[in-house]
Amino acid sequence: MSESSTRGRFSWSHRLYIRIYLAMLISLTVAGLLFAAAWRINADARQIGPSLESFAAIASDVLPPPEASNEEQQQALTRWQSRMRADLTLYSAKREKIATAGRELPPLDAAQTVSGWMGGGPPVFAVKLPDNRWLVGQHPGRRKPPFSFFTTLLLIGLAIGIGSYPIVRRLTRRLERLQTSVEALGAGQLSTRIAVEGQDEVGRLASSFNRSAARIEALVDAQKALLANASHELRSPLARIRMAIELMGPEAQPEIRSELKRNIGELDQLIDEILLASRLDATADATQTFEKIDLTALLAEECARIGAQLDAQAIELAGDARLLRRLVRNLLENAKRYGNNTPITVTLATAPGNTVLLQVCDGGPGVPAAERENIFEPFYRVAGASEREGGVGLGLSLVRQIARRHGGDVVYTARNEPGSCFRVTLPA
Repeated sequence: MSESSTRGRFSWSHRLYIRIYLAMLISLTVAGLLFAAAWRINADARQIGPSLESFAAIASDVLPPPEASNEEQQQALTRWQSRMRADLTLYSAKREKIATAGRELPPLDAAQTVSGWMGGGPPVFAVKLPDNRWLVGQHPGRRKPPFSFFTTLLLIGLAIGIGSYPIVRRLTRRLERLQTSVEALGAGQLSTRIAVEGQDEVGRLASSFNRSAARIEALVDAQKALLANASHELRSPLARIRMAIELMGPEAQPEIRSELKRNIGELDQLIDEILLASRLDATADATQTFEKIDLTALLAEECARIGAQLDAQAIELAGDARLLRRLVRNLLENAKRYGNNTPITVTLATAPGNTVLLQVCDGGPGVPAAERENIFEPFYRVAGASEREGGVGLGLSLVRQIARRHGGDVVYTARNEPGSCFRVTLPA
């Protein structure tokens, strides 16, 4: 089934932006309903206010005159209360209680001078009758709002926050997993894949990521296999050429024999460094187990082999002895190759920050400032360098790979006097 036909069958529920939009609309709708309910409660609690004067006129017609006995007023109030289904209390003009019907209500406030809500708000109202009597009442359906207006708004916001969080969190949790997987892929874990959840944009993005990761892994594996196989296959013709040189006998010209041996040596070195670079790339995400290494002794052996001057402290660190030896050897051979037969000095010492500092210096022409970072790229040659000087352009690239594999780095530093220095920092 083609991707276009699959895309055409997606419904609105498979669109992430629609789901987020609907979640927002639902949240706003709920907020509006809650706000309307809160407003209605406050409005219902206050809507009796404007009709208090009419209520007072009706009460004066229903109730007996002030001269009537308390018993007559009690009977009239009880009959009216049963019809109104309200709690009522009647007071004289002197604010003395005359009759009560229904539940006991708060006493008439002495500060009450006009009809209105006692205490400035519901649920109890006080009505001043035309004959100066007072009628205090409360309708059972009228209740004082349990919360103030601002408290109600706060509760509405809290309800929206609590209700929308699970929706938003479910939508974004997959994006977080996608981000984690992308970071793992970028760190070199090419086998990383994402569980495809849903059929919306995030689900389709996860499927695309898995397909891309699979292609990248296949391409990288093919490249590694090609390098390994090509390097392996080059060994056989090199061995045959070397044997042919040996069989040429003494009649062969020494210059030809020397040139062939040099070329074979360069090819051999190229194969070794390609294989090492490929192996470092292949194990970039693998967990390594380092062992304790006497770095000073290793340096002494390599400096004695090439005739370099060594000034070193006694230092041991954890690392891969084979790789560190290659790092030191590449730096020394680079200094010998481009140092114009000047003395090579090597220093090893501890440095601030719990690090070890290894420095290899020569008195050669140095490297132009614009090319000092490029020399660590594979197969890069400084402008003007002759191929007859040897080297294949992988030595310094391997130095940086090995240093970073050990948690350190290497940089080129200029000298006040002619020459070059390569500074390697490694964790102590």
